[in-house]
Amino acid sequence: LMPIVMALGAGIGNDFDLERLRYHKIILMADADVDGSHIRTLLLTFFFRYMRPLVDAGHVYIACPPLYRVFSDKKSRYAYDEDEIETIKEEEGWESPKLQRFKGLGEMNADQLWDTTMNPEQRKLLQVQVIDAQMADETFTLLMGDKVEPRRDFIRANAKLANLDT
Repeated sequence: LMPIVMALGAGIGNDFDLERLRYHKIILMADADVDGSHIRTLLLTFFFRYMRPLVDAGHVYIACPPLYRVFSDKKSRYAYDEDEIETIKEEEGWESPKLQRFKGLGEMNADQLWDTTMNPEQRKLLQVQVIDAQMADETFTLLMGDKVEPRRDFIRANAKLANLDT
């Protein structure tokens, strides 16, 4: 993580100084699947714990790469979940379009990555906001801490709510 700290230029922990920040839009770009979500969670935990003013000032964003390309011989569109595939099929009048599932950003060619995830005029970004700092802190501690039993209890209690990408 030190290369990230050095690149941002604002320090870490008690030495963090928002005035020294080199970039004012920090975009976390990871795969659209469960593995990418895990990486984002790890990075968000780091920013929340050690660079909190960065989050509070609204400088942290999450890129939203598509999970699917839905296409025919003449046209191509991108979908972020299964529901959007159905919407695209209805809008385009496609009964059986071709589907390409991106297992990771590395499976996209440069043009696709630019068009869907990097182009400022077309990309989808989510700004990270902390609505309830105490709840966020407790959740990060529960899910990312070293105590296994409370995490296991949380997962068991909330597993039915999950939309697993398997």
